[in-house]
Amino acid sequence: MARPRGKAFWLALARKGRLRRSILPTSAGITELDSAMMMRALELADIAANKGEAPIGAVVYSSPTAPDAGRILGEGYNEREVLRDPSAHAEFTAILAAAAQRGDWRLSDCTLAVTLEPCPMCAGLIVNSRIGRVIYGAADPKAGAVHTLYRMLSDPRLNHRPTVIPGVCAEECSARLTKFFRELREKHRKDAERA
Repeated sequence: MARPRGKAFWLALARKGRLRRSILPTSAGITELDSAMMMRALELADIAANKGEAPIGAVVYSSPTAPDAGRILGEGYNEREVLRDPSAHAEFTAILAAAAQRGDWRLSDCTLAVTLEPCPMCAGLIVNSRIGRVIYGAADPKAGAVHTLYRMLSDPRLNHRPTVIPGVCAEECSARLTKFFRELREKHRKDAERA
């Protein structure tokens, strides 16, 4: 695992235009700032994994077109097991922190970068907080509510539809999840053999 870098490191690289091209997604609409924030979300995912949580991280920041572009307003990583809280998803925590930082529930000039496609609960919170842009890494075939199982963020019946950019750093995000769950299954198998 790479040495964790703080948000200041990634922001400085993004502002200087010195991010490695290999970590920049090719999707239309992605900026170097977005890539830097996804790298920060991956670092947060690593923190979650080190605590025995599913490696999912999220960052809410001022969108590239906002006057304070790149300002991190909220961060989070999965803490469901540690807190014994079913709502302690990475994006849920990051959105609540961003709203508290802003002093407003409307986050329309913000972007959410999250390593895994949001679930229905988090997609609902994205709609209700009016987040303007969502970028995510890995698709979630079991609970994805953005493109995979449901399309909540593009549903015309809802009063808000953010811009969504899927697949940002998808390989890195998927690799962390795959490794974590492989190791967890192996641990459970060994525990069962001992019992």
